[in-house]
Amino acid sequence: MKRLLTLGLSGLALAAAAAPALAQDVVIANARLVIGDGSEPIEGGVVIVDDGKVVFAGKPAPGQNLETDMLIDAKGAWVTPGLFATVTTLGLADVSAVGETNDITARGTPFSAALDASTAINPTSQHILVHRAAGITRAATTTLPSGSIFAGQGAIIDLDGDFRPVMQARAFQMVTLGESGADNAGGSRVAAHALLRAALREAQALVGKTGIPETTEIGKADDVLLSRFDAEALVPVVTGRQKLYVAVDRMADIRAVLALKQEYPRLDLVLVGATEGWLVANEIAAAGVPVIANGLIDLPETFEQLGATQSNAGRLAAAGVTVAINAATMQDPRRLQQVAGNLVALTRMPGASGMEWGQAFAAISSVPAQISGMGGKAGVLTAGALGDVVMWTGDPLEVGSVPTRVFIGGVEQDLTNHQTRLRDRYIDLDESDRPKAYDW
Repeated sequence: MKRLLTLGLSGLALAAAAAPALAQDVVIANARLVIGDGSEPIEGGVVIVDDGKVVFAGKPAPGQNLETDMLIDAKGAWVTPGLFATVTTLGLADVSAVGETNDITARGTPFSAALDASTAINPTSQHILVHRAAGITRAATTTLPSGSIFAGQGAIIDLDGDFRPVMQARAFQMVTLGESGADNAGGSRVAAHALLRAALREAQALVGKTGIPETTEIGKADDVLLSRFDAEALVPVVTGRQKLYVAVDRMADIRAVLALKQEYPRLDLVLVGATEGWLVANEIAAAGVPVIANGLIDLPETFEQLGATQSNAGRLAAAGVTVAINAATMQDPRRLQQVAGNLVALTRMPGASGMEWGQAFAAISSVPAQISGMGGKAGVLTAGALGDVVMWTGDPLEVGSVPTRVFIGGVEQDLTNHQTRLRDRYIDLDESDRPKAYDW
């Protein structure tokens, strides 16, 4: 049984009332508790995780003491829910420059929308181990498009390394528009949007149909864009059962994506990037479409990012858009803390729009979990949520803070990885000797 209980020394009245027969295995006391829902930290808070799930989190009632043989005194350390990284390529590559270990792209494949990232996730990948040590406990991972605007179907994974990393396979479909999509579609945004709309139309025509079509049907003139396998993979998208993540930056392209909901009202859209989203923030909010934004972009890197500003995420949130923060690179989301921390600092700059501390932390924990379909289950310490708990050396949004202990689903994780072993190997190396060989 997976079980972790995190408690304050001052009391447990509310928790005891909720679960009077609860077996108390581990106590972490005197913690500065972050719920992850946008609220401010709670001094001396309590979080209890039993059988892998949170049963209580908050301020304990006074006058109640807990007797236990296992006591961990946090001494005022920060305790938070695990971070939720989205969108990433975690688990799809061991060494990016070595093609045999890299499943991020599928050049030369006859498939596109039907590609399923969950079939290639490697739970022992060093990328997973390194990011687990950074406090990331869950992630949305996906392949990248190469010969088509469709990257395929992404998965929600955990980072506990138990050889069952996939929590939800085929959780979302990833498509790239803008400059990259135009390049993959034939050199024009016009072609990319036509390809997307035609693909959705083919998928719509397959709703309710199963099996392989008769030979006479395969050669139909109206069935020439996608293979049957790819078109069937888009059926959950047009019926609203699978989210459609659309990578797009330019204001005009964002408007074109939002217009798709008029033709396909059941689309569950999520904008990824949306560098110029602040220019149409009210329209995005009115459409009810969430955004996964990169909070560090403050200067244009491409022509479709001419309106780039680091205030993008803050302005979107102020307009009522649900905003999650993505890292600068999909392969290295460890910078989530830095990005969120920068948005907090941005609130102190005249004329800039950032996020308050609680809102910024939620943008890398509970909000991305909500966008990914795991609202209330991950990235937050509330009753019923998964028992992902992280203890930190300091403020988790300070770039110098690191996790000291990480629990995923109530199980404490090993934080060693290739990088920590290299650090330990060379930190006190006697330079008079030749470097020692690896232990394995």
